Amino acid sequence: MIAPETSSTVSQKTAVVTGASTGIGEATVRALTADGWKVFAVARRAERLETLGAESGAVPFAADITNDDDVAALLSAVTEAGGADTLINIAGGARGADTLANAQTEDWDWMYQVNVLGTLKLTRAFLPMLRANGEGTVLNLTSTAGFTAYEGGGGYNAAKFAQHAMTGALRLEEAENNIRVIEVAPGLVHTEEFALNRLGDATAAAKVYAGVEKPLTPEDVADVVKYAVSVPHHINLDEIIVRPVAQAATHKLIRKG
Repeated sequence: MIAPETSSTVSQKTAVVTGASTGIGEATVRALTADGWKVFAVARRAERLETLGAESGAVPFAADITNDDDVAALLSAVTEAGGADTLINIAGGARGADTLANAQTEDWDWMYQVNVLGTLKLTRAFLPMLRANGEGTVLNLTSTAGFTAYEGGGGYNAAKFAQHAMTGALRLEEAENNIRVIEVAPGLVHTEEFALNRLGDATAAAKVYAGVEKPLTPEDVADVVKYAVSVPHHINLDEIIVRPVAQAATHKLIRKG
């Protein structure tokens, strides 16, 4: 296996990581800073970011990635601080588990705004910086929900299918600018907030993981993300699907007890 580049052999790598206040985003910030990266940790919840910054050394920046003014302010702050060579789009999420017949328009709108348009706005804003760097990287965290549809998942499926498609298009468009575009698509990950935010009930959220031996953790996925953006730049890990062993496929999840 190719060894990742380290801070001892290259100048300090710098990443912008969204969704940094919780879950996989927070774990990714901690993994990268521990490995010598400079990281701008981006999310809406300023208090959580300040704590993360104090503990990890990351630069906290409170922003809503769906808000154009916030995106512009983030770009300006990163530019003034010397720029970045890596953009890691982790912010996203799901709301609701209704069938299409019972779909709530506001849930679908939120999922499209955060997963698709938020990723678009951040990527579009930072592309000139990444091109100018000469060895830029964009990593989008999607989901296995973007590959296989399932009942009650239509809205999240639609958003993640769209994010998967735009990632593929970006890879084709930016290869001539030496920008590598990576997609990491996790399956079942036991995080603090994902299922709770989706279902709105702690009991229902707990049932998502009930009986599953060793579901993925945010740290598991963060390790994959860190590796993917740390290997030598000419290596592009186009598409990485990562699941727990207990989840052989989207529709096959082994539960015990």
